[in-house]
Amino acid sequence: MEEKRKEITLIVLSGDMDKLVAAFSIASGAAASDMDVTMFFTFWGFRAIKKAKASTGKSFLAKMFGIIEGGGIGKASPSKYSMAGMGRFMFKKMMKAKGMMTLEDQRKLAIDLGVNMYACQQTMDIMEIPREALIDEVKDVVGVAFMLEHAKNSFTTLFI
Repeated sequence: MEEKRKEITLIVLSGDMDKLVAAFSIASGAAASDMDVTMFFTFWGFRAIKKAKASTGKSFLAKMFGIIEGGGIGKASPSKYSMAGMGRFMFKKMMKAKGMMTLEDQRKLAIDLGVNMYACQQTMDIMEIPREALIDEVKDVVGVAFMLEHAKNSFTTLFI
């Protein structure tokens, strides 16, 4: 009897640099260990799957959120010590000095290892994010029932 592959589900709510590093490190490590990995991106976690120059929102409030949250994964700042972008600059320099991959490269590695990335439909509706604003590697736009089905089949589910 063939053993079923282990599955892990990551719910990525945060768009903070340090939390995205953790999410992509765990996802890539799990995929490299022959696990099925599902990443479900919601709210601020969308920064990790948005194109760098994508515009979002048609209504006034959604446009404002798009401006405030502007930019893709390269604009992620640390959850502490952002210091108007200086924290991001310093962390990127420290990561490079230690030979650590950029967030963009970590995301690409996860994709290359077969990590499945999904976008939350409800978040897209609320924040008026069009599908065209997301990177092409996002497998689909799904609802919470889809994520729960994967979580139910996973040996662990992480909320980052």
